[in-house]
Amino acid sequence: MQAILNSGMLFTGAIIFLLLLLVISMFRILREYERGVIFFLGRFEKVKGPGLIIVIPIVQQMVRVDLRTVVMDVPSQDVISRDNVSVRVNAVIYFRVIDSQKAIINVENFLQATSQLAQTTLRSVLGQHELDEMLANREMLNVDIQAILDSRTDGWGIKVSNVEIKHIDLNETMIRAIARQAEAERTRRAKVIHASGEMEASEKLVEAAGKLAQEPNAILLRYLQTLTEIASEKNSTILFPMPTELLANLMPGKKAKAENKTGNNTENDE
Repeated sequence: MQAILNSGMLFTGAIIFLLLLLVISMFRILREYERGVIFFLGRFEKVKGPGLIIVIPIVQQMVRVDLRTVVMDVPSQDVISRDNVSVRVNAVIYFRVIDSQKAIINVENFLQATSQLAQTTLRSVLGQHELDEMLANREMLNVDIQAILDSRTDGWGIKVSNVEIKHIDLNETMIRAIARQAEAERTRRAKVIHASGEMEASEKLVEAAGKLAQEPNAILLRYLQTLTEIASEKNSTILFPMPTELLANLMPGKKAKAENKTGNNTENDE
């Protein structure tokens, strides 16, 4: 009789312990950035959280979903540009789950699905552009890729907030070709700037010559200024030609006498 009572007490204690474990397992705690997708006998019921929630064992199942932004590195992709240049492109995408129900029900693994979609979209978008556009218009390409990914992942309850192209790797031959192209472009710009400067200088020289021609003494002052600048160099002998017209301008009295003498000689000849 005592053995029966002891076995009954043990059985009752085991039942109470199991019930206690069952009650404790009903309570779940979800953090602020987590949500619980609840299934009742395999059918979707609701999304719970955050905080303390109750999940009935056996008849209810819960799948946790993280709502924080996920930073995913897209592996390097071999891309052939529109001008038939082979490059390797690496990118990073930022996305988060905004609808927990769609992220669990509509797609098997939303992380893997988003990664594969990002790789294919990166190749297809960059393949429509030339190499110069890839190198110069990264912001435009980032916006295009982000818009395409965001529209295609909308049915999965995912919001793609940003896409950044990190690296565009070129082979050595293409790098040298781009360097030669850049050098040629810089040389062209230098020649254009030099020619433009020569044109402006010639225009100024013509203007200066016109002003100097209006006043004969002006050219004399210019000669004297040039002599002053040359005289500062004392390490060489400088021969500076002086036109006789300038000397006549320096001695106006002798110039008048010479003109009078010339006039008298002309009258005598007549």
